[in-house]
Amino acid sequence: VAWNPTDKGSRTPNFARTVEHDAALMAQVGVNAVRTYWPITDTKVLDVLWSHGIWVLNGVYNNAGDPVSSAVDTVNAVKDHPAILMWTIGNEWNYNGLYTGMGLWDSVARLQEVAALIKQHDPTHLVASIYGELKGLKEVDEHMPNVDVWGVNAYRGISFGELFNSFAAQTQKPMFLGEYGADAWNAKAGREDDAAQADATRALTSEIAAHSAATGGVCVGGFVFELEDEWWKDGDGSSWNHDVGGDAPGGGPFPD
Repeated sequence: VAWNPTDKGSRTPNFARTVEHDAALMAQVGVNAVRTYWPITDTKVLDVLWSHGIWVLNGVYNNAGDPVSSAVDTVNAVKDHPAILMWTIGNEWNYNGLYTGMGLWDSVARLQEVAALIKQHDPTHLVASIYGELKGLKEVDEHMPNVDVWGVNAYRGISFGELFNSFAAQTQKPMFLGEYGADAWNAKAGREDDAAQADATRALTSEIAAHSAATGGVCVGGFVFELEDEWWKDGDGSSWNHDVGGDAPGGGPFPD
């Protein structure tokens, strides 16, 4: 599950405050890995997750406004912890230009630099990058040899369609769903709709399992989006109020 535990009224996660509560919830539903959008540098947080059998894909570089060295600092801080499974760099950065509007190929160069530095300081763990959908991935992949695994954020309703076959035609690297699922607000009905969210989560997870690398497919897993209330996500609203707006590139989640 994607894990970004942001307190009401805040815009940054508070891992230490929420980890005991959240890790217990995750364990109850069989979660075995979390993906973060901000780096976890507190080994006590990792200890709690690991005590529940939960691996971490630690997001170490998502914003081009941060110095490249910031990724190395995080890596060196926690690379020896057993909970670390991979490092991730960028989050659908082909959409957002590493959250600074940086051009595509400048973003490629920056992430290549970050990945190379990570590997210098930690040759043991894989480096993954999270891409938005698949457009242009083949050419991008050819210029990013330091990325070992691709995460793909995809919202195509209640099915991924030909996503797995399309991915396999663009690269021989493995992939996981960096984000997938559906939010709990039904914009068509103007109300919370947990049943529709559950239907989408069940259907999409079944497709991930059907294309599992464990049985010859290309997909090593998927991260449901997300264990987080996202109070603050609508830019027209307040981080203190539960807003119901937002947008969804790529077609959008089921049912709306």
